[in-house]
Amino acid sequence: MTTTFLYKSDPVRGRLWAEVFRRRAPDIDFRIWPDIGDPAQVRFLAAWEPPDDLAERFPNLEVLFSSGAGVDQFDFAALPPALPVVRMVEPGIVGGMVEYVTHAVLGLHRDMPQYRRQQQEGQWKPLPVRPAGERRVGVLGLGSLGQAVLAQLVGMGFDCAGWSRSRHTVDGVQCHAGADELPAFLARTDILVCLLPLTDSTRGFLDARLFSMLPAGAGLVHVGRGPQLVDTDLLAALASGQVGEAVLDVTDPEPLPPAHAFWRHPHVQLTPHIASMTQPLSAAEAVLDNVQRFAAGEPMIGLVDRQKGY
Repeated sequence: MTTTFLYKSDPVRGRLWAEVFRRRAPDIDFRIWPDIGDPAQVRFLAAWEPPDDLAERFPNLEVLFSSGAGVDQFDFAALPPALPVVRMVEPGIVGGMVEYVTHAVLGLHRDMPQYRRQQQEGQWKPLPVRPAGERRVGVLGLGSLGQAVLAQLVGMGFDCAGWSRSRHTVDGVQCHAGADELPAFLARTDILVCLLPLTDSTRGFLDARLFSMLPAGAGLVHVGRGPQLVDTDLLAALASGQVGEAVLDVTDPEPLPPAHAFWRHPHVQLTPHIASMTQPLSAAEAVLDNVQRFAAGEPMIGLVDRQKGY
């Protein structure tokens, strides 16, 4: 039986994927939605939003790939329960996130938001410079992105710690795990980076209670998902000085309403969810590598644990 790989996302990127498949796997029939061919031959699907009724529509589907780094856009209850779901893990996503977070952390570390405000007020006022080793950075989330970000920051000399639900070991990083160790992690964090996946347990995670456990004046870099942040709690923490600066790449909703306070807040930097983007060519290579792993009976990189949601 012919094997079809169906791509259901941005068709411009899909054409770049098609080039990779033609070069590396000419035996696979690569198709771009809505040109699905024979539904019975579709064994692999890459999508941001999969079509409804997958089991009935594609009875021989073997793997669902997310075309992006997250899988929170999937309704797992609507997916066939035994269908493997794989999130995107590829060098372009990792590199982009490392660049963005490094830029944001360095900006907060070197007081760039304050210098920007001083420039707007016509002030020439040098501020004290602290060595990176005296700045404590904490990363929420120790998956592939969190570990890559930490490797870069450790290499720059920052005092780094990480937190995740399960135990990890990362070179040069103080690793914390579980709810019991969250307060100690937050208490030692001057700049907090959120790279958590969106799950039921992380929705609303960045709230008043969490902010209260940070050192006064701490910075926030939020590159996880918008619903993890309680906007009103951050605004209150900024007003009190508990949080000094916030760099937000994700919001809820996206974009924010025109009247939302974040747009014009002097201590908030907003970017339109651009911290990290899938690069089409390297993404196609990564997915094709996983297809070959699947065919060989090897573990796929980025396979989602449905119980955890990531």
